[in-house]
Order: sequence, then C-alpha cells, then structure tokens
Amino acid sequence: MKFPYKGYAGQFLRVNLTEKTVKKRLLTKKLARGYVGGSGFAARILYDEIKPRIDPFSPENKLFVGTGPLTGTFWPSTGRYVFAAKSPLTGIWGESHSGGHLGPELKYAGYDAVLIEGRAEKPVYLKIENEEVEIRDASHVWGKDTHETTRILHEDLDKGAQIACIGPAGENLVRYASIITNLFRAAGRTGLGAVMGYKKLKAIAVRGNSPIEVADFDKFMELSEEAHWRVLNHPQAKEMSLYGTPLLVGYKQAIGELPAKNHLTGIFPRAEALSAETIRKNYWVKTRSCFACRTMCKKVNTVKKGPYAETLCEGPEYETIMAFGTNCYNADFPSILYANLLCDKYGLDTISTGCTIAFLMECYENKVIGKRDVDGIDLSWGNSDAIIALIHKIAKREGIGNLLAEGSYQTAKKIGKGAERYALHVKKLEVSGQDGRTHRSIGLSHATASRGADHLRSLVTVDQLGYEEVAEKRWGADKLPEVCNPYTEKWKALVVKTTEDVYALRDCIIQCWYCVSWPPILWIEDFAKILPVATGEPSFSKIDELLVIGNRIVNLERCFNAREGITRKDDTLPKRFLEEPMPEGPGKGQVVNLKVMLDEYYALRGWDPETGIPKLETLEKLGLHREASELRDMGKLPKN
Repeated sequence: MKFPYKGYAGQFLRVNLTEKTVKKRLLTKKLARGYVGGSGFAARILYDEIKPRIDPFSPENKLFVGTGPLTGTFWPSTGRYVFAAKSPLTGIWGESHSGGHLGPELKYAGYDAVLIEGRAEKPVYLKIENEEVEIRDASHVWGKDTHETTRILHEDLDKGAQIACIGPAGENLVRYASIITNLFRAAGRTGLGAVMGYKKLKAIAVRGNSPIEVADFDKFMELSEEAHWRVLNHPQAKEMSLYGTPLLVGYKQAIGELPAKNHLTGIFPRAEALSAETIRKNYWVKTRSCFACRTMCKKVNTVKKGPYAETLCEGPEYETIMAFGTNCYNADFPSILYANLLCDKYGLDTISTGCTIAFLMECYENKVIGKRDVDGIDLSWGNSDAIIALIHKIAKREGIGNLLAEGSYQTAKKIGKGAERYALHVKKLEVSGQDGRTHRSIGLSHATASRGADHLRSLVTVDQLGYEEVAEKRWGADKLPEVCNPYTEKWKALVVKTTEDVYALRDCIIQCWYCVSWPPILWIEDFAKILPVATGEPSFSKIDELLVIGNRIVNLERCFNAREGITRKDDTLPKRFLEEPMPEGPGKGQVVNLKVMLDEYYALRGWDPETGIPKLETLEKLGLHREASELRDMGKLPKN
C-alpha cells in the first residue's frame, strides 16, 4: 500500500546486528499523523520497543536515527537529524541532534528513519545506498578516530557518501561519547556514541539519489523563498552568519550569565579574549553551512602560532567555549580550539567533558581531591594543559579518566567527601551554559526537560532579552512586564510549557533551533503553513492540533522516564542555583525559587503535583491510553 503523504520517503529500515538482518518497513499514516517525524517518531517507536529498566549497554537498547517531513527540501535550515536511545549517561530518555548533510542524504536514499537493534559480534558499519543496504565489516576502522574513519570509508565508498561515526570514546563506552558527522558536527549529548560503541557499530554511511515530492510544489516554493528572505534579512541571523554562536559570549557576560568556575559565578573577567570579535579577527578562516541554511553559523578557525599551531577546526560553538573556557576559568582560545578538535576526533560531547573537568577542578580547589588522586595533574583553575591531558585520559579511559568517563554524577559518588555538591547536573546530565539565577525560565527548563539539564527543549529568550512585542503577541499584554523579567518566577511555567510544545514540533519537522529562537524568525504559524503544503495532510494547518502533537510528545517522553523511576524529586536543580546567591553581576543576590514554578508547570501540563507523573485524564486526552494503562499497572497512577 502506497504511503499517502508527500514530504516523506514512506519507509524506514530495521537493522538487527545480532541476526545480521535488514528489513524495510512501510511508514504508517497513523504514526505520521500523530507524531509528524524526527523526535516524535523516536519517542513513539522507542517507548514501544525499549522495555523499562533495561541496561543501556545491552542488546535490548535500540538506536533510532531519523529525519522529518521537511528534511532534504528547500525549506530553510532543515538539514538536521535526530539520534535517540536509552541514555547510558542518565539511564533515561536519550536524544541528540546534529546538523550537516546526513539527514537529507538518508531521505534521498529512500528512508525516513533507521532503527538499529541487537549487537554485532565484531565491529561493523552500515552501508545504505538507495535500495542496497549492507552490514559490512569495520575491523579496519575500529580504533581509528572519526577523521581517519571518515577518510577511510570515503575511500571504500562513494566520495559523496554521508558518514556518521564514533571514535575511540564511543568504542571505550565513555558514557557521554558523541556521534560525529561531516568531521565536526556532533550529536553530542546523552552518550549515544557509546550506544553505537556497545553495539560495535562503528559508522553509518549513506548515499542516495531519490527525489522528495511535496504536495503543492508551487506553494511550497513560494513559502520557502519567503522564509529564506526572512532569514537573510533578520538582524540576529546576520550576526550569527558573521560570528556564529560565539557571539553569545558577549551577550551572556553582559547579563551576568556566562558560567565561570563551575557555575560559581556568571562573570568571567577575561571574556574579551574569548569574544566573537576576537575570534573573528585572530582565528577565523572560513564560514560553512548545513544543508539549505542561510544562517551559515559554522565557523572554521585555526591557530597560527604557539603550542597549538596548525590546529584547524570547525568551531568552537558557544557551549564549547563555556565548557573548556570560562567554566574552567581558561581564557586561552587556542587551547579551547584544540580541545574542540580532540573531542571531535575522539567522539566526545564537549559540554559533559568540559563540565566534568570543571567539577574536578572545583573539587581540587576545595581539597576534596589532591594530585595523587588525579595522576599528578595540577588542576588549578585555568590550567589548559590539564584540560587537554584529561580529554586524552577520558577518551582512552586511562587513570583518572576511567572514572571521569562515567560522568560527573558517578564520579562524585565515587569520590565522596562532599564532592556531590560540585557535580552540577540534572538527572545525571551536566548543566549546559545557562544559569537559572539570572534567567528563571531556563532554571525550570533544566529541571523538567526529558533528557536532563537541557537548554534546547525550551530555551525561552524573550524574558532574557526583553522582547516585549514578541511576548505580548504570544502570551498577551496582561502578562507584561513579568514575562520579560528574567528575575521573577511569575508566568515562567506558562512560557516554558508553550515553548516546549513548539520546540517538540520543531524537532519533529526537523527545523534548526536558530530559526526558532531569539526572537524567532519562524514559529508555530509558519509550521502550520508549510506542513500541509509539504505533506498534503490538512489537519497540519491547524495550530491547535500541532500544539497537541507537541504536548503529546512531551508527555510520551515523560512516560518513558516515569517507567524508569523519574518523579518530581528528580525535577530539581543543583544546590548552587537554589541556595547560593549569584555573587556578582546584574543578577547579584539571585537564587531560583523552583517550587513555585514547578507547581504551576505541573498544573498546566496536567501532571500530578506530588509525583510529577502525567494524570490519567491527561494521557487519555492526548490519545496515550496504553501508556496510561501501563503506568497504572506499574503502580504509578491511581487504580481508579
């Protein structure tokens, strides 16, 4: 039976590495209508197929690779793709996105998604070339870094093949190992590279040449061209095109939210050395872009002299500058660029790697650990040599790196002696480069997001940057000025909930974050215009129905986590944000009053105020009847 919607390839691959089988399955209208694509498909499929309480390092864990209905089309900034599995770092919902060109190539090969299950006996890679799909031997690239692996596989295959691969960190089961595509694009968070490593899946190589059809070509092109012009003429998109995400260093410093010394403060005295202007002037080489993107935020930088001379790398992004720079009190940009390159080659998430190192540095400063405990390394703040040494050790699981490879939560438990206070994580995922003390909505976002301390599931910016016109249009004039006041908890539950639902839909399409951010170039109204034109599904034109889909996905991921034991007690923040007032800057004296925001958030979501688990009527209203029954049978919902 032919798949009824346009925009999709209409089928997905099921690859069993244990049985060495590849099966092609038709996409169903029910799945597309209820979950759109990308993250929605991942949530639906993995909830159904991953049993509760399995070990992430087991054949029962499954890795999803997926695209959206706009992937590979002319609509701007839709070159992204999603990986998902049960996270080996957190033990709950694991999801990570990446840009580049692999997603469109997968659609051109004729597949909306790939589901990988089981475990190979020896290293393999998956070759997808249109109808031809093979599980091939990868012993010749096992042990190689991601750059070497990509080069060798390109010699084996078509030069135009798009390759996603892991490096030694994934092979060594570092719990925050990443998956790398196009040499420098990382699906970094939650350790999905380690899932590939456990499965002995070294790489996925894709080549395709099938066209993607849309329902109304002329209207689709009209809307797409108009959207591209909006991107090209948007002031902040232009700024991103010039500087990339390092421009956030200056923004964050100005509002006192640039993490320094393991989030001890939000001011970094030498921020100018890491500013976008300094990087552009002294290190920039060229600009690169993901598929169909006019923002062109990817910057290639190089070092011309000093100990890191000849380092050439795409990046670093703001989060990497934060992780290896300001948060470790390191102002040496060449060392940060080199750290970025090492992480790309080893296949390491820069956020978890850098923040775990910053955690260890604070333990060292407070004499919780000493030199003997860390292989004789001087972990004084700002020691760039120590940062580089620890990256090597983590990727190879050597010495202290073997412990750090477990993440800051497990490392702190092992160290004891009060180290837990310095491990800044939510649900075991290290906190990224934001601070709820100066930006209340991000505090709530970090606490409630399905994968842990997450800045991409609901990064509200209208409050942080004071965009009252946008806030008024979205939530009403009666909620001003509190919505745009970053230091008050009032209305933050509402803005976070709304943004989460829209972002969930964004990650189904899959639309790049930078077009749906600060302030948005594209928003839910634009999705309601383009989706029916692309797919031919008329209900996608209704904003209310699209928001229901986003809400459904948020609740389904919550159900996934509830089966793993996540409750309200886990929706919290490190004590640093709750109990230690910001010591300086515009937010001096501020802490996060999380309880009031959580109470309001749960009420808006229809979640139980005591447990944080979706109520029976909430799940049934969203069509999640089986999930409600399962949670009830597990004793997580009332029997009546």
